[in-house]
Amino acid sequence: MLILELVFWLSLGGLAWTHVGYPLVVASLARLRTRDVHRAGIEPSVSVIVAAVNEEAVIARRLENLLALDYPAEKLELVVASDASIDRTDELVRSFGERGVRLVVCPRGGKVAAQDRAVRETSGEIVAFSDANATWAPDALRKLVRSLADPDVAYVCGRLVLQGAEGGNKEGAYWRYELWLRESESRLHSVTGGNGSIYAVRREDYVEVDPRFGHDLAFPYLMVQRGRRAVYDPEALAFERPTPTNETEYRRKVRMFEHCWLITLRGSLLRRLPPVYWAEVVSHRLLRYASGLLHLVLLGTATALAALDGGWLWWAALGAQGALLAAAAVGVGIARYYVLVTWATVVSLANYLRRGVPATWEAAEGTR
Repeated sequence: MLILELVFWLSLGGLAWTHVGYPLVVASLARLRTRDVHRAGIEPSVSVIVAAVNEEAVIARRLENLLALDYPAEKLELVVASDASIDRTDELVRSFGERGVRLVVCPRGGKVAAQDRAVRETSGEIVAFSDANATWAPDALRKLVRSLADPDVAYVCGRLVLQGAEGGNKEGAYWRYELWLRESESRLHSVTGGNGSIYAVRREDYVEVDPRFGHDLAFPYLMVQRGRRAVYDPEALAFERPTPTNETEYRRKVRMFEHCWLITLRGSLLRRLPPVYWAEVVSHRLLRYASGLLHLVLLGTATALAALDGGWLWWAALGAQGALLAAAAVGVGIARYYVLVTWATVVSLANYLRRGVPATWEAAEGTR
C-alpha cells in the first residue's frame, strides 16, 4: 500500500512539475538571474541550407523568400539539398541557378545526411537552416546571426510563428506556451530544443550527428556539452502552417517523438552538463517525453488504491483522469490535443523499441 502511494505521488508530481511547476520556476529564475546574450549587428558570410524531399509545391516560394532577405547578396550562399526527390523539386531549384541558388543532389539518406553533405560543400562562416515550407521575415537572417557575435554562443534558433490552421489543431496554443518556456530557458542558460524552420550554428561548431537524431534536440545539448550556449532570439521570425487537425498532429508527434526517444536513450543526453542545464533537460525533455508513461502509472496506482483503500482522494484522481478522457472523446479541442500528444509519447516509445527509427522523412500532412 505504501509503495503504491509513493508511486502515485511520484507520477503525479512528475506530471505537475514538467507541465506547471518547472515552467513557473524557470521563468522566475530567469528574471532573477538573466544571462545576457551580447548581440551585435554583424554581417558574416552565411550559407543557408534548405533540405528538401519532393517539395515541388513550395520550393519556388521558399527560394523567392530567401532571395528577398535583407542581407548582403555577396555574403549569402543559398543551397537546396535534395534528398533524392522524385518530383519537380530539382528542376525548379535549377531554374534559380542564374540567381545564385545551388542544388546539391543527395542519395536518399534523410534530412540530416542531406544537411551534412550540403555543409561540407559550402563555405559560409555561419550555416543556417530552414524547412522548405517555411518563410522568413525580411530581417530574419540579420536577427538570427546577431546572437553569434557573442563568443559564448554556438547555436541560435528563431521564433516559429504558426499561421492559422484550416482545421481544429490546437498546436498553436501549446506552441505559444513552448516559446514562452524556451525564452526563459535561453535567458537562464540555454534552450533544450530548437526548431527546423530557422536556426544557425557557427561552422566550426557544426557537428555531424547520427542521421536519425535530427538537429532540433541534438544541437542544443551538444553545444552545451562543449562549454558553449544555445540561445533563442524571438525577433528572428519564421512562418509555417501547422497540420490541420489534432489527429494529423498526433501522427506528426509520433514520428517526432521516435527520434526524441532515440536521443534520450542512446544520445548521452545528460553527459557533462552544468547543473542548471541538466535540470532544464530533465524537467523539460525527459519528464515531458515520459508524460504518457506517468499518466498510465497514475491511472494504474489510483485504480489499485481506490479498490484497496476506497479513500476519496484516489476516486478523485480517477474521476479527474476520466473527465479528461471523456472531454477528449467528445472533441473538446485542448483536451483532445493533450490526450493525443501525450499518448503519442507512449506509441513512439513502443515503435522505437519494436523497430527502431528511420533516418528518412516525409512532409507532415497539410503543412504545404
